[in-house]
Amino acid sequence: MPFRMSGFIPFGTPVVVGLLLPNQTLLSTIFWQWLNQSHNACVNYCNRNASQPAPVSKFIQGYLGAVTSAVSIAVGLNVLLQKARRFRPTTRLLVQRFIPFPAVASANVCNVVLMRHSELSEGISVLDNQGDVVGTSRIAARHALLETALTRVVLPMPILVLPPMIMAVLENRLPLLQRRRWLVLPVHSLVCLAAFSLALPLAISLFPQMSKISVTDLEPEIAMATNCKIVTYNKGL
Repeated sequence: MPFRMSGFIPFGTPVVVGLLLPNQTLLSTIFWQWLNQSHNACVNYCNRNASQPAPVSKFIQGYLGAVTSAVSIAVGLNVLLQKARRFRPTTRLLVQRFIPFPAVASANVCNVVLMRHSELSEGISVLDNQGDVVGTSRIAARHALLETALTRVVLPMPILVLPPMIMAVLENRLPLLQRRRWLVLPVHSLVCLAAFSLALPLAISLFPQMSKISVTDLEPEIAMATNCKIVTYNKGL
């Protein structure tokens, strides 16, 4: 299933490789940012808290917002880099490889918030220690979105920061890659795959999917509906 977390690495790695390709044109930058946020929008939608219905209009709103923010930031940073005449060509290439991270991280936050915005207005179900629903909380929804947004900032760090550093070292110090440039892309793909495999479980493990919260931090009607002092909610992935 390409849009579940189990399929995030195999389906997302080719997109990461594309994001980190050196010497990209404006058109290729826009294309890879669009493809990445299209994939992320579907992943966020399929892994949301589905206790409340999410209209298609919210999906479209989140999709357009995430793509617009990612492309705008990436293109803006590339334009600034092109105007930075003081950088040497090697330094410019290295900096250009790091541009995808701020674009992707900021767009990921927009993507999560916009894709799951209905949770903030409708609330999400909270459960007692028996697993029974005791109410619907907008406060719990805010916690769920904040936790998920933080994971989406942490997730691209190893994926988009480590590969450019590793490839810069390998390309400068491995004679094999200098002699046979056609090997650069396969090696680059393997490095991205390894970084993705490390980053995904690390980011997801920051917060448990079934998170706990004190009833005193929730709406008064929920505290009145249960004798439990701690309730749980599904934050999504």
